[in-house]
Amino acid sequence: MARRTGNKSLQAKLVLLGDMGTGKTSLVLRFVKGQFSEYQESTIGAAFFTQVLSLNEATVKFDIWDTAGQERYHSLAPMYYRGAAAAIVVYDITSMDSFVRAKKWVREVQRQANSNLTMFLVANKADLEGDRKISNEEGEEYARESGLSFLETSAKTAQNVNELFYEIAKKLVKANPSRQSGIKLHSRPTESRRRYFCCA
Repeated sequence: MARRTGNKSLQAKLVLLGDMGTGKTSLVLRFVKGQFSEYQESTIGAAFFTQVLSLNEATVKFDIWDTAGQERYHSLAPMYYRGAAAAIVVYDITSMDSFVRAKKWVREVQRQANSNLTMFLVANKADLEGDRKISNEEGEEYARESGLSFLETSAKTAQNVNELFYEIAKKLVKANPSRQSGIKLHSRPTESRRRYFCCA
C-alpha cells in the first residue's frame, strides 16, 4: 500500500517536437487516453493535454504541448519549448528526412531552451520494422553523443509509450525542482483537458 504522507507534487511543462507525420499526437493520445487512430489529423499550431502520473516518491502533473510538425508553424515552437522542463523529439523510423529534422530540433532546443531540460529522442512507429530506414543503433548512438535519453516506441501497439512518460517523470522528480525551470510545486487536483490553438 502506498503512503501519501510527505509525497510531493510536481507540475511540469512537456513539449513534443518533430516532423509532421512522425506520430507526436498519436503518442500523446495513447498516453493520455489509451487511444490510437490510424488516420490522425495534422495538428494546427499546437494542442494541449494534461496527465497525472503517480510515482512512489511523487505525483507528476504533465502540461503537454503537442506542437505542429509543418514547417510553416516552426517559428511558433520556441513559445512552447522555452520554459519547458522536458522535451520529446520524435522521428519516424521509416523516414530518414524525419531523423535529419529531429537532429535539427535537438540542436535548436539545446541552443535555446533551459539548460536543465530533460530531453528524449524517440524513434516512433517501431511496429513498421519492415520499412525501417534508421537502425535502433543509429538513433541510440546519436542520442548518446548528444546527451539525450533514447527510446523506440509505437503509438499503434503502445510499445514503450507509458514507459517514456514514466522515465521522464522519474528524471524530473530526481532533479532539484527548486532550480528547474518549467516545474512548479502544487497540491491541487486537476483534470485532463484539451485545447486547440489555430494560427493560420
